[in-house]
Amino acid sequence: MVKFATERKHLTDLMKMLAYQAESDLLNLLQPHYRRAEQEGRTLLHELFAAAGDIRVAEEAPQITLAPLSSPHRTRAVHALCELLNQTATAFPGTRLCLRFAVRSPLVIGPAFHGTPAHRVAAAAPAPAP
Repeated sequence: MVKFATERKHLTDLMKMLAYQAESDLLNLLQPHYRRAEQEGRTLLHELFAAAGDIRVAEEAPQITLAPLSSPHRTRAVHALCELLNQTATAFPGTRLCLRFAVRSPLVIGPAFHGTPAHRVAAAAPAPAP
């Protein structure tokens, strides 16, 4: 009984070390794209790990599309991280399909007052007569 508990603890510790190393590797990739990586990098990664997203399975590659994060600068940093991960051509386990990562564009929010946002007005306006 004691041997199983010891083996389970060793296995648990090993998994924790692997997860920490993977997080550290992601942090190193993120550092050039996020100015506050030293202070907030791991917090940003934890936000990324908990972020909502979509998984679309296509014949050529599984596509993971993440929701934008809490601020534009964090979203830009994660977008850069996704681009770097895409360059690694990491295969989905057990297949030859390369994982593809992306960040969904943030929603455009109109003004807080009555009226129509300028980009909708321009799109809806009829073209001038020649």
